[in-house]
Amino acid sequence: MPRPPRPRAADARRDGAAGASRDAAALQATIDARRAHKPRVDFPPELPVAQRAPEIEAAIRAHPVVIVSGETGSGKTTQLPKIALAAGRGERGLIGHTQPRRIAARAVAERIAHELGTPLGEAVGYKVRFSDHTRPDAYIKLMTDGILLAETQGDRELRAYDTIIVDEAHERSLNIDFLLGYLRQLVARRRDLKVIITSATLDAARFAQHFALDGVPAPVIEVSGRLYPVDIRYRPLARAAPANTDERSARDEPDDEEDLEEAIVATVEDLWREAPGDVLAFLPGEREIRETGDLARRAFARKPYGAAVEILPLYARLTPAEQRRVFAQSSGRRLVLSTNVAETSL
Repeated sequence: MPRPPRPRAADARRDGAAGASRDAAALQATIDARRAHKPRVDFPPELPVAQRAPEIEAAIRAHPVVIVSGETGSGKTTQLPKIALAAGRGERGLIGHTQPRRIAARAVAERIAHELGTPLGEAVGYKVRFSDHTRPDAYIKLMTDGILLAETQGDRELRAYDTIIVDEAHERSLNIDFLLGYLRQLVARRRDLKVIITSATLDAARFAQHFALDGVPAPVIEVSGRLYPVDIRYRPLARAAPANTDERSARDEPDDEEDLEEAIVATVEDLWREAPGDVLAFLPGEREIRETGDLARRAFARKPYGAAVEILPLYARLTPAEQRRVFAQSSGRRLVLSTNVAETSL
């Protein structure tokens, strides 16, 4: 029985070209569909970064890497993904946006989704350890630096993304340093990838030099922060009365100072005697937060406003639902007892 003729080289090339054409057509159809369904973008005019949005958008279109240097409160964390959307990003892949901490990734995702008018988990999602709330057709994905690094093991060139935003790069954690080095090599291979680095310090020039291509440093755009008046008051720790004054005087020992927890509660009471308002107190750790919260509940229960006081802890090990209570609206007075996660992440 005669063997079937082998396909000729010309036929193989023709089949390969037809397959490539079909793949290109499918890719273009996906891009067109994502472009058509992108959420509408606008920028809060009160944020300083909104005033520079056209300049940042033009820089994203023109350069593979852009450095945005801005003080805390400029709005860069919530607005840069939206500026990237306006610049045509998010059509060939996700806009990946990294945060140093899980609580920040969740909170920022919620804020961006709210501003875009979409439910969290649809156009805007987030992925942290043990939790992924990102749909395949999402446009913006918040995550920790460690999550993005872990994804490089299965996606070496991060093809799932067309834009990567590394936020708070000035913190210089080990994950951030690894990520900056990895992205520096990746942008040289993937000319379609856009990388945006944000920093709140003067390290922006060093980042620009690190991402120089063909000897040309990455452009740096500086954004001013929002300044608010701050009244600084110093309250020394009070000294507790000695149990035996004569004996204490004889030994010439200083009186005991009040505990940190007692000092915080007394300071909050002093402030609330002047005017109502929320208070954010930073403490060293969870144990101090629990002890201060217990003491505050007992102290405020005897006050006229005690029934309207909310005492809320905030630290990384809390569940997302417990952390979100801090951002919920309240009609009373609120005392938030936090580790430094609030200052550095939110």
